[in-house]
Amino acid sequence: MYLEQGHHLTYCTNIHPGETWEAVFETLSLHLPVLKQQLSPEQPFGVGLRLSNQASKDILQGQQLQKFGQWLQEQGMYVFTMNGFPYGGFHGQVVKDAVHQPDWTTEARLQYTIRLAHILAALLPDSLEGGISTSPLSYKPWLTTPEKTEAAFAQSARHLIDLTEELIRLKKETGKTIHIDLEPEPDGLIENSRELIDFFQQRLLPEGVRQLQERLPISESEAKEAIATHMQVCYDVCHFALAYEQHAEALASFKAAGIRIGKVQLSAALKTLLPPEVAARTALAQRLQEFAESTYLHQVIERHTDGTFTQYPDLGVALPHIQKPEAAEWRTHFHVPLFTQTYNSLHSTQRDIVEVLGLLLQEKHTQHLEVETYTWGVLPEELKKNLTVSIQRELEWVLATLKELKDAENSSAGRSRANTVADR
Repeated sequence: MYLEQGHHLTYCTNIHPGETWEAVFETLSLHLPVLKQQLSPEQPFGVGLRLSNQASKDILQGQQLQKFGQWLQEQGMYVFTMNGFPYGGFHGQVVKDAVHQPDWTTEARLQYTIRLAHILAALLPDSLEGGISTSPLSYKPWLTTPEKTEAAFAQSARHLIDLTEELIRLKKETGKTIHIDLEPEPDGLIENSRELIDFFQQRLLPEGVRQLQERLPISESEAKEAIATHMQVCYDVCHFALAYEQHAEALASFKAAGIRIGKVQLSAALKTLLPPEVAARTALAQRLQEFAESTYLHQVIERHTDGTFTQYPDLGVALPHIQKPEAAEWRTHFHVPLFTQTYNSLHSTQRDIVEVLGLLLQEKHTQHLEVETYTWGVLPEELKKNLTVSIQRELEWVLATLKELKDAENSSAGRSRANTVADR
């Protein structure tokens, strides 16, 4: 949906199972027309498309891509963003750290993302730029020595530079600007704003400028601009909240470093303030156990009373440590629904989403907003609802929140103008 604030809002279709194009299109044709009718009956409805590696190959066979483009046009829909993080199966199987496979050290990840870029360029309206979110290069626990870590950074940077060159070529051929949006995540090779800025400044930019100038008839400034255009950030609010980042500072630090925000993913983590009583923590552990499911990684970042942190690779690993007296708060990587802040005795980082939306109204860091609550199938039973209704409720919450923030901004501006007149 195109919003009056100048943003495009959608939800990520990684919510829906389906690893082949046939299965993906079946779910899209089931849910998207209903959501458009309910949420945007008179205006085009944006789509955040997720294609697995297999589906990305399937859609390029025969006339499948052209047929899908025609279907979107007939339905009054458009694709402006894609999720290229999960490469393989994402539903109905154990995913855990395999979501990072293959990582950016591999040719397979590069070719998959190039394929997605060509698909998005074919579907993208002429007036828009398109973004593809991707993994944070690799998974830190796999990299057991400094040498392995260094090699992963170096090879990932080379592949991203290769991709930048392909995206430059694609723009010349089609006129479409496609950017790849790196998505920091706990335990990823890139976890937070500082690590992402370091990667850009110390590795991607210096090596990228050198290689692009060697390969293309391009100046240093043009090479820097090409990297800034085609390599951006997926600002997943859940992930940055898990890192206890201050959102205004993080967004300002990216801007100061010349790094652009390609997409904001609107997602919420579980947030738990730990009570001092042993019995209360035991009861809390029992409640959290319902979220310790076996499909996805649910990293836990624990804040201590002295401001230091402990990080656990999964909720099941963290639970035995819940009685630590120095532990004050847990934030758990579980994309819970946006539209409620409380789940019985548990809470979420919903306020972080409200804060980020407010910052986006003050300064348009990006045009692309995507709701990414993908855990409907593994939520505790009392939180499971009809999927289409749940998606609609998420998007309606975002729209209502934006309206409230805009109204408050207008009201504040009106009071400020009135006070200025009164002072005269």
